[in-house]
Amino acid sequence: MWPVCYNRLIMVTLSVLDQSPIREGGTPQDAIRETLALAEAADRLGYARYWLAEHHSAEGLASASPEVLIPAVASRTKHIRVGSGGVMLMHYSPLKVAEQFRMLESLFPGRIDLGLGRAPGSDQRTVLALAPSARPTPVSAYPHLVADLVRFLADELPDEHPFHGIHANPAGHGMPELWLLGSGIESAQFAADIGCGFSFAHFISAEGGPQVVQMYRDMFKPSSALPKPRVNVGVSVVCAETQEQAEGLAWSLRMWRLQRFTGARRGGVPSVEKALAYPYTPAQKQFLATMEGRFIYGDPKRVKERLLALGEEYGTDDFVIVTICHRFEDRLRSYELLAEAFDLDHRDGPND
Repeated sequence: MWPVCYNRLIMVTLSVLDQSPIREGGTPQDAIRETLALAEAADRLGYARYWLAEHHSAEGLASASPEVLIPAVASRTKHIRVGSGGVMLMHYSPLKVAEQFRMLESLFPGRIDLGLGRAPGSDQRTVLALAPSARPTPVSAYPHLVADLVRFLADELPDEHPFHGIHANPAGHGMPELWLLGSGIESAQFAADIGCGFSFAHFISAEGGPQVVQMYRDMFKPSSALPKPRVNVGVSVVCAETQEQAEGLAWSLRMWRLQRFTGARRGGVPSVEKALAYPYTPAQKQFLATMEGRFIYGDPKRVKERLLALGEEYGTDDFVIVTICHRFEDRLRSYELLAEAFDLDHRDGPND
C-alpha cells in the first residue's frame, strides 16, 4: 500500500532524494553511513521511493555510484522502492547500465527504479576523466543512448540494430521502473516520446516548471510500461518543529549552495552558526534571494501548505524530497516531521 494522505481529496506520495551530503567536520564515510540510516528510517516512516544521486569529484557530496548504493539500501529496507536519481547515462554504455539494473531487479524484484539524467553531474575535467579514451559523449547522443538502454532492458533490439542478438543479463520479464529526470523542455519532450515517467527537478530550476510538465503531459506517447503520463517533482525542503528553527537550519543550505555556485569553496555543509555569522555581500544576498522559490522551509503546517500549493501548480500529488542540513539529526527530524504532517503510514522495518 502506497503512503497517502487525504487532504482536499488529494492523495499525496512522498519520496526521498539523497545526495549523501558531507557536513563540515564529517567524512564521506559518515555521509554514506547516514544515507543507510536515513533509508531505514524512510522505509519505516512510509516514504514511497528512495533515490540515490550521482555526483563526481564533488567535495560536498559522497554519492558517486548509485548502482552500488542501491543494493546496500534495498537490503536494509523492506517496503520502499529504491533507485537512482539518477544515473548520468552520458558517461556509460547503455548495455552496462542495463545489465546493472537487470541484476538489481533480479535481486529485489518489483522494488527498483532507474532514473536517468542528462547532466554530467560534474565539472568538465571530471567528464574527461570519466569518458573512455578521454572522449566525452556529445549531448546530442543522449536520446540514442536512452533508446538503446530501453531496448537492452526489454531485450527488444530490432533486427537492423548493429547490436541485435546481444542480451543484457540476467534475462527475465521484470524491469526496473524507468524515469527521466530533468528541469528543461528537452528532457520533458524525450520522456514523453519514449513513454516513461518524468521527474521535474524544481530544486534545481523552478522557472517555467509547470509549463514544462504540462508539455510532457500533452506530448506523452503511451508505452507498454506506462499507459499514461506520470509526474513527480523534486523539491528541496527543510522542516523543523518551529518556523524559527527551520529558518536557522535553512541558512546552512543557503551558504552551502552559494559556495558551490561561486566555486569559492567546495567544502561540506556548514554549521548553522557559521552560516549565520558569514558576512554576505549585497551580490551574494541577491543570489540567495533568487533561490528562495526553489526550496521550502518552515514548521510542519507551513511546509505542508506550501507543498500542496506547489502540487496544484504542477498538477501532481507526487513529491521527491531532498533535505540538506549540517547535522544528520536535523535532516532525519525534517523527514520525520514531514511524514507526520502528511500522516504517512508507518511500516515495519526489515528487523521488526
